[in-house]
Amino acid sequence: MDKIKLKYHHLGIPTKEKHENETFLEKFKTYVSGYDTSQYKIEWMRYEKDAPLPEIVKTVPHVAFEVDNLEEAIKGKDILIEPNSPSPGVMVAFIIENGAPVELLQIDRSIAKEL
Repeated sequence: MDKIKLKYHHLGIPTKEKHENETFLEKFKTYVSGYDTSQYKIEWMRYEKDAPLPEIVKTVPHVAFEVDNLEEAIKGKDILIEPNSPSPGVMVAFIIENGAPVELLQIDRSIAKEL
């Protein structure tokens, strides 16, 4: 079995406080901020009360890694959030690893605005 190549992408930290320049992800009822201004790629995530996400994602920080092939990276893993596209050119999924949420991203840089 080949090891999946992981590249650090960001640290997501749940918060109840509003932050400057929040972006609202309507599908997830989530506000995100800080990723593009943090030297260490720390992203603050604020959730509406009825955000349709697992409680562990809304309450426990997660680390995110970029992968070349999302489907391969999640094979055989405990999937917390199925693959989805929060923005053009970006596919993400969440898994549970040692009891903690981990986000995996596949980015098509010809489409995606980030990085």
